[in-house]
Amino acid sequence: MSSTSRSLLATMISLALFGPSVAHANPATPEEIHDNSAASDETDELAMVRGVCIAPKDMPADPNNEPVKVTADHAEAMNDKSVTYSGDVVVRQGNRTVAADTATLRQPENIVTAEGNVYFHDGTIEILSDRIQSNLDTEDSELDNAVYNMTCEAGRGEAERVIKNGIAYYRLKNGTYTTCPKGDQSWRFSATSIERENDSPFADLYNARFEVADVPVFYMPYLRVPVGKERLTGFLYPSVSFGSRDGFELETPFYWNIAPNYDMTITPKYMSNRGLQLNTEFRYLSTWGEGSLKGEYLGNDQKFEQYDSRWGFNWSHTGRYGPHWLFDVDYSKVSDATYFSDIDSSIGEREDNNLLQTAAVSYRDLNWDSTLRVRNFQPLTLGVSSNYRLMPQLEVNYYQTDLPYDLDFSLLSHISRFENDDPNKPEADRVHLEPTLTLPYATPWWSITSEAKLMYTYYNQQFDPTVAELSNLEENVSRTVPSIRIHSGLYLERDTSLWGESYTQSLEPQIQYLYVKDVDQKGIYNAYDTTLMQTDFYGLFRDKRYSSVDFIAAANQFTVGATSRYFDSEFVERFNVAIGQIFYLNDAGRNQVDGESSPNYSATALESDFNYDDWLFFHGGVQYDANKSDLQFINGAIEYREGSVFNQLNYRYISKEYLSENLNDENQLNSYTEDGISQLGFSTGFPVHDNVSLRADYYHDLTENQMLEGQITLNYRTACWMISLGYNKYLETRGNVTTDPAKYEENFSISFSLLGLSGVAPFGSTDNTAIGYGRPFYLNN
Repeated sequence: MSSTSRSLLATMISLALFGPSVAHANPATPEEIHDNSAASDETDELAMVRGVCIAPKDMPADPNNEPVKVTADHAEAMNDKSVTYSGDVVVRQGNRTVAADTATLRQPENIVTAEGNVYFHDGTIEILSDRIQSNLDTEDSELDNAVYNMTCEAGRGEAERVIKNGIAYYRLKNGTYTTCPKGDQSWRFSATSIERENDSPFADLYNARFEVADVPVFYMPYLRVPVGKERLTGFLYPSVSFGSRDGFELETPFYWNIAPNYDMTITPKYMSNRGLQLNTEFRYLSTWGEGSLKGEYLGNDQKFEQYDSRWGFNWSHTGRYGPHWLFDVDYSKVSDATYFSDIDSSIGEREDNNLLQTAAVSYRDLNWDSTLRVRNFQPLTLGVSSNYRLMPQLEVNYYQTDLPYDLDFSLLSHISRFENDDPNKPEADRVHLEPTLTLPYATPWWSITSEAKLMYTYYNQQFDPTVAELSNLEENVSRTVPSIRIHSGLYLERDTSLWGESYTQSLEPQIQYLYVKDVDQKGIYNAYDTTLMQTDFYGLFRDKRYSSVDFIAAANQFTVGATSRYFDSEFVERFNVAIGQIFYLNDAGRNQVDGESSPNYSATALESDFNYDDWLFFHGGVQYDANKSDLQFINGAIEYREGSVFNQLNYRYISKEYLSENLNDENQLNSYTEDGISQLGFSTGFPVHDNVSLRADYYHDLTENQMLEGQITLNYRTACWMISLGYNKYLETRGNVTTDPAKYEENFSISFSLLGLSGVAPFGSTDNTAIGYGRPFYLNN
């Protein structure tokens, strides 16, 4: 006899298979039934399994091979005619339990009938039925008035009759399904007939209906659906919403199961204010990896009629071939520069108003690796883009550890080609070599690492010598920069107490000496792929101030800093504070790109995190330049979170002086801010009443006194459906702060979702803001 299937339909049929087989295989004698030691309280026994979910790992591999236990008040046997159990009949085998008022096996027909309050439970589903009958020879079975409930996930339903013909065919007459709890008729699927072949991953529904509050709202004469994890061609659940920008929206995804390793989702999207958009996603798996092709096409944008058609495309691929080769591709393109500001889209990755087009292939071995990459982009702004394309770059790195005297050696190298469409900027070929020797040493309480490197770079630059800004560049130029770095740290700890609580406090001082030779770099353009990195506390201990190698800042300096942490009795980090500063030994370490001198010590950087009893959190960072009495930047966030309630207040500030020192284009800075950046944000979420919850975000620019973004969403959620009402307003065009007014986009929306269905994403608090929610703490527990 076949084992019980875990799919919904097959599991319902298993009641008809399992009950008769137990009665036939293990009949009890009247003496066993009346033996008090063999009897049990039926109510207590069933109470142990009702509504219980049994994890797959806790189930026996084959329940049919498990021992059978039968209890009943009475048993009556007639030779060659029948055997009848009656009075609180309970049969248990492995993870399965069957209960009924009576169970009878008739001979010679070999037919088993269980009647009266029939109950079945197998750990994933429980079923109630008035009557089951099964022929043990033909394995034909019938269940009358079956009511089922899934115990490991949301789902329940009923069927007027369940019929099984032999071992290959199942049929439910007038069956239903819903994820709503008992007594809630908000929605359900129903069909006059549900049929399934044995071991088939699919079920056929005839006269399928979708009902809301017992009112049919959707009908299909025939529908095939998956009843397991297998994929199946067909329509997925639709999505309905309304917004002030796009109007009424209806999405009806169609899933095409092309092959075991290929599939496609085709989604027509109707927008009453825009027209019909067709979205597709093709996914694939191969020996070379996995990837997807995404496409969006809007033939006639009724809101922006200046465009004939609007489209977007993306190809992404990641994979490995053999033990050494790795591949990564992300190529995107859209029809016009304002595509993303006008249309909701999931196409590609964007960075600095550019749509990225990247590809890389890598070969990795034990002691070396190599990567060939290209980095292109599509500008999302009007006019000529000033960003550099990497076309291409070949990177080869070699590593060797455990050399004599415990030395480690590495050689980093890359050859790059930089191209640009701006005639006022140069193009270049660049070769860089960076051999490094490292001597690490560490104990549980002390560590010291010494490092020496030599950085050689060669440039072949192409530029227009008549452009004033480029007149000091050299066509062929090379540069060699040696550097030495010694970094040491201590770890000390002690037991202490605060407010009557025991804590372990650590003290982690560290010191670093960095020397980078000051060499002439005026003939080299300094911004092919190089920018100034943030100098917070952790950045103070880097061995360079700029990313990449177009400008290597000279250094002759000590960096001093310390961190203190507090751990509670469970070794959870509750508080930390870190402070550090750089001390320059000569003018070389103070020079900027333009050669101007700075004071003999850097701004002081401070970072701190706090976690009070896992409900109040804080993070803050400050950088203060005492030489100029300039508070360069601040970032901070404080959050209260308990259960489903959270409130977060966050703030960030960057002084204009700091921006001016580190941005090349002063005119671009003035077009966005007159006095630095000062932005305040607030996020909250909390239940309003019963099933109603609210989520809101607001961000404000204090310097320009204008709102950046705000949204509020009101959600009403039950056990099986959810409706959301939302309003969003965000800054679309900041404009020039002195002339042009800011422009905002507003959007109202309403959406309805069914919960608990496969193919439908689970509901959770969504974050659709451009700035986004951020964790206010960074403790390592």
